[in-house]
Parts: sequence; C-alpha cells; structure tokens
Amino acid sequence: MPSIWSDWQPLAITPPPNATTLAEILDGGQAFRWFRQPDDTWRGAWAGCVAELRLADDRLTWRAPRTIAAHTGPALHEYFAADRDWAALADALPWRSDAHLARCLAAFPGLRILRQPLGETLLHFLCSATKQIVQIKQMSALLAERHGAPLYPLSTQPHRLPTWAELAEISEAELRRCLLGFRARYIHQTAGFLAAHPGWLEATVALPYAEAKAGLCELPGVGEKIADCVLLFGAGRLEAFPVDVWILKTLATRYGLPNWKPAQVAHFGRTHFGPLAGLAQQYLFACERRTAGR
Repeated sequence: MPSIWSDWQPLAITPPPNATTLAEILDGGQAFRWFRQPDDTWRGAWAGCVAELRLADDRLTWRAPRTIAAHTGPALHEYFAADRDWAALADALPWRSDAHLARCLAAFPGLRILRQPLGETLLHFLCSATKQIVQIKQMSALLAERHGAPLYPLSTQPHRLPTWAELAEISEAELRRCLLGFRARYIHQTAGFLAAHPGWLEATVALPYAEAKAGLCELPGVGEKIADCVLLFGAGRLEAFPVDVWILKTLATRYGLPNWKPAQVAHFGRTHFGPLAGLAQQYLFACERRTAGR
C-alpha cells in the first residue's frame, strides 16, 4: 500500500537551524501543535496544513500527506517567515554592546519568529494564562479533536482547530470539557465578540503598535502579555515585547532590574532592544529556560 506521505523535500530557510534551535522554534512557547516523533522528526498542524520536518546532514526537509502536499510547501515558507532575512535581523540587535544578548544569540543560531495564523495564535494564548507549554498543548489538542474538522485520513486523525465562528457556537460548559478551566469563559466571550465583528481582529493588529495592543486588551481575558504574544507570533509585529516570568527573571538577574513591574520591563525591552525587541525577547526567553533546565 503506498504511503500517504509525499517524498521528503528541502525547506530552504536561511539560516538553517540546528536541532536545538529547531526544537526551540517549534516547541519553545511560540506554537503549540508540534510534537517530536520517536524518530526525532517533528509533526505539526496549523490552519489547513499538516507536515513533518526533519534535520539530516544540517538540511531541514519536510513532507506532507500527498493530498495536501501541493499547497503545504508554500504554506511552510509563509509559516517560517522565509521571506525575512533572520540572520540580518539578529545582527541588527544590540548584541555588540550587550554581552548577555550576544551569548543568547550564539546559543540559538537561526532562531526566528514563526508567522502563525492570527486566530489560532489568539486562541492559544488565551489558553496560556497560568499554564505551562505542555498544558497549553493538551488544551489545544482537545479543542481540535472535539471541535475541529479532520485534516486528512489516518487512523489517528489530526484535526484543525475550530475557527472563532465555530467556537461561538460552543457553550462555555462544553469548552470547559477541554480542560480550559476559567479560560473557557474568556474564549466563549471572545468568540461571541469576534463572530459579531468579522474582520475586527485583522484590522486591529494592523493599527500602530500602541493602538493595536490597546485594542486587543479590550477582548475578554487579554492582558498586555497576551496582546504582545498575539502581535508578535500572529501578526509579525517584532516591536512587541511579551513579558512573562522568564523575562522578568532574566531582566532582574542579567540586567539588574529586580522588582520591576511587567509594564516597566516591557518598556525597557522596547527601548533597549529597539524595533526588533520581540526577536531579542525570544533569545532571552530561550536562554533563561535552558539555564533553568526546562
């Protein structure tokens, strides 16, 4: 019986990541639907796509179910933001005058920000409040399995996430069965708002940064950190600087800013690291978690 998978094909992204960096990109808190397989390939799903990735001889390759392979290649190019020169962007960060940032860049060569579907990004980060990556992935998987359509036929079918319009038709009680807890209320209310205001999300993230962030913070359950995550990971706004416990820790211990409030740290980050602060944040975040053994 022929394989459902296409042949392996090169994914031409520059610079190519090593295994450590690829794991950080796919499983370090940007995205929540990638899983390492027993053979060290990665299988992930986003929007209407499913793909597997593997590193071999410093080359990143991909394959997809044959029925969707034709559009998966261009979709991966978009998803990995391959049209941006990430080496040049990293070089433009102030690493020459910031020894800790220089160490972080050296530790994760080829790190980049994924260009994820905006609606999925908002959904994932509404799930993220007070939760760790493994728990967010579990909630995402349950939402997809119970409320999203299958992406391709397999004995264990990966499903797409439900759209916001579909989520608006699901009761809060039913959402809670996906282990969302109090987050079910925020997702239910946000879904109702977005269903009643089509195009609002896309128009909001296109506004100037401060206006876009303020607009997102009007959604139920969205605070400054979630708004910055949506802008950075779902809209490619590299000026956004999400502040979580890891960033608070690294700014306190590496930059001498103990007891600073998240809003102060976010302002410092955007000022110190400049218009690419969000990329710097990913390097700092990755290094701090690795130092802690996470």
